[in-house]
Amino acid sequence: MLTGDMLRRSAERFPVKDAIVYRGPGRTRRVTYAQLDAEANQLANALLSLGLEKGAKVAMLSRNLPEYGTVFFGIARSGLVLNNASVLYAPDELAWVLQKSRSEALFFDAAFAEKVAAVLDRCPRLRTLVAFGQPPEGVALPAGTAMLEDFVAGHPATPPSIELSERDPFCMTYTGGTTGRPKGVLVDHRARAVTAHTVMVEEAIDERDVVAIVTPLFHVAALNIMFQPAVLAGATSVFVTPWSPQGFMDAVEAEGITAGFMVPTQANTLVTHSAFDPARLSSWTKLSFAGAPMPDWVQHELMARLPALRLTQIYGQSEMGVIAVLRHWYLPAKLGSVGRQPYNVDVAVLRPDGARAAPGEPGEVVSRGDNLMIEYFDEPEQTAGFRRPNEEGWARSGDIGVMDADGFITLIDRAKDMLISGGENIYPKEIEDAVYGLDAVAECAVFGIPDDKWGEVPAVYIQLKPGRLLTEQEVVAQCEARLARLKRPRLIRFVEGFPKTAIGKIQKTLLKEPYWQGRNRI
Repeated sequence: MLTGDMLRRSAERFPVKDAIVYRGPGRTRRVTYAQLDAEANQLANALLSLGLEKGAKVAMLSRNLPEYGTVFFGIARSGLVLNNASVLYAPDELAWVLQKSRSEALFFDAAFAEKVAAVLDRCPRLRTLVAFGQPPEGVALPAGTAMLEDFVAGHPATPPSIELSERDPFCMTYTGGTTGRPKGVLVDHRARAVTAHTVMVEEAIDERDVVAIVTPLFHVAALNIMFQPAVLAGATSVFVTPWSPQGFMDAVEAEGITAGFMVPTQANTLVTHSAFDPARLSSWTKLSFAGAPMPDWVQHELMARLPALRLTQIYGQSEMGVIAVLRHWYLPAKLGSVGRQPYNVDVAVLRPDGARAAPGEPGEVVSRGDNLMIEYFDEPEQTAGFRRPNEEGWARSGDIGVMDADGFITLIDRAKDMLISGGENIYPKEIEDAVYGLDAVAECAVFGIPDDKWGEVPAVYIQLKPGRLLTEQEVVAQCEARLARLKRPRLIRFVEGFPKTAIGKIQKTLLKEPYWQGRNRI
């Protein structure tokens, strides 16, 4: 399936139904399926009039605005490739991504006019700038910028005349990295269609649903785990911007929200919010989460306080789409697992020699099928490393896990996060699980710090639940009771919060960096 066909078919089925409801500061806007379909066609035709070659890169830099859907589906129908840029980029990062991707046009939220202006002299390929929304007071748009309504004016709202294939490149997302530059994950239409259909089926999303979009659409989690499946099903997407527990509860009441995707941090802040009121969330019955492990206590709290809410855990990557799914009926029996393979991809745990690991035996989680990316754009060595050689098309996740006899996968850790202390492999997640056994712990992160004798030893940073107290001695006692001596943290630090990616992953590299300055390993 082509990405544009997801929208076309829903527009044919539900023309007057709201496709997008935008709830942002000071305004609400509604866009029907027929309107979104026509606007996407118009934008695609406007893009084709630029004379760009098929496969040329077009960047988008935007918050979750209603125009996002127009630009996203318009680019998908044009034969061009969307470069989905993070609004969190500093100017240097944005300039690098625009140049590395060879982007020739940029659609941007006018709120970022200053950031765009700051990078233009380093992006000579950018010949077309299109803005939507209003710039901050006193800020002018860069010279030569067209407003979106002017850019599409006069172009037909009929489907563009261009031949597209499911295997044509469609979208590129740069993976966030804290060591080195991010890599551009280039995918085709089919890969993202497989992901969207997987989520629609596994999360039971249908045309009756009203879906909350509360994470950034520049990340694949919101885009491919909520927005595209919602459009495929003909559901209504509600853009709740910016995120806040109060704003989410307001939106649920006002729009009758039934489903949503959250990163664990959001679920944590919601269920612990002082004004949390289950009565205001009575319509909300489906919650999916991914991106980072959700602490067991948060899941237990959600299930206890919102008994009608059904939790679905998604395990996936930009490079692979959905790898495993844990449905609500396996809880709490399989709590801690990330689920088992969905119906339309292959997943396995392989030993270093390429053989399948026995149940309970650690190995690398791998996947194959139409879910895989095309390549890391312009990174042939990185792309080659993504595929396991001579092993039936398996691709590497970089995650270490075990599979039980029922096919459920439990992640031990990221391969890159493993620390080696005195020649022994130590997986931070095992230590984190022990620390999470303390009721006062909201979040924690374990990482390796240098040690002259052992090479590196574990350290743990801990954030407490609001109003709770915990001593270092209590943490030590917990670890002594549950962990071998070599796995016990040698440094314990209490923190107010953690640096995180847009999708809620704790950036351990930033935590480690001060300890490893001037040393070989970070």
